[in-house]
Amino acid sequence: MAMLCASSSTPTFSLHSSLTNGTTSNRSIPTNSLLVAFPLPHSKSSFLLTQTTIPLTSNSKRSALRVRAQELDRVPLEQRWMFEGDELDGPDIWNKTWYPKAADHVNTEKPWYVVDATDKILGRLASTIANHIRGKDLPTYTPSVDMGAFVIVVNAEKVAVSGKKRTQKLYRRHSGRPGGMTVETFDQLQQRIPERIIEHAVRGMLPKGRLGRALFNHLKVYKGPDHPHEAQKPVELPIRDKRINKER
Repeated sequence: MAMLCASSSTPTFSLHSSLTNGTTSNRSIPTNSLLVAFPLPHSKSSFLLTQTTIPLTSNSKRSALRVRAQELDRVPLEQRWMFEGDELDGPDIWNKTWYPKAADHVNTEKPWYVVDATDKILGRLASTIANHIRGKDLPTYTPSVDMGAFVIVVNAEKVAVSGKKRTQKLYRRHSGRPGGMTVETFDQLQQRIPERIIEHAVRGMLPKGRLGRALFNHLKVYKGPDHPHEAQKPVELPIRDKRINKER
């Protein structure tokens, strides 16, 4: 271990380094130069020493010490078998966190999916849609970036629920005025605006904030089997949940 210590009585810096064999060495250097020690990776007894000249002024009580540490990002010893030639002693370019750039999530290049909601359980369908809108099915998934796809839902009026949710599940909305609360059951809302049921379920599974508001625009819900997005050439939404279909 190496450390730098400054004496208040004498204008010198002392470098104290302890070596692996247990011996110690003390060395005094002038105050206008600073010896900085960095432990080298993969070695317990060797140090990289750099000497930096520091201007000292008698007027100031404290001298401004500016030490520029050298970057010692090197390839870990246990991972050197992956590299060849000059890459062994170069910087470690593999162990760096990748973050998507603007060119990695362009909306015009994202895929489009279509799913038929006929006899599909509402919650399981909504979770599958939300996963693809967020991009959780991609190896490049990033929680803070819009990496997902667009999803089209047709036959929204034929979505199914389990148990007694048709009469017990309630949807509330408020006009903002006193006494303006309106409560509807699943059956009532399905007959009036069936698209809102799926939109409400998917919105609750997306992030809350401006990212979630942007992701919600990727959902297109329509009543009936037709949709106006044939130009985007949507493909069938891949569904892994085997329990998504309502049992008859």
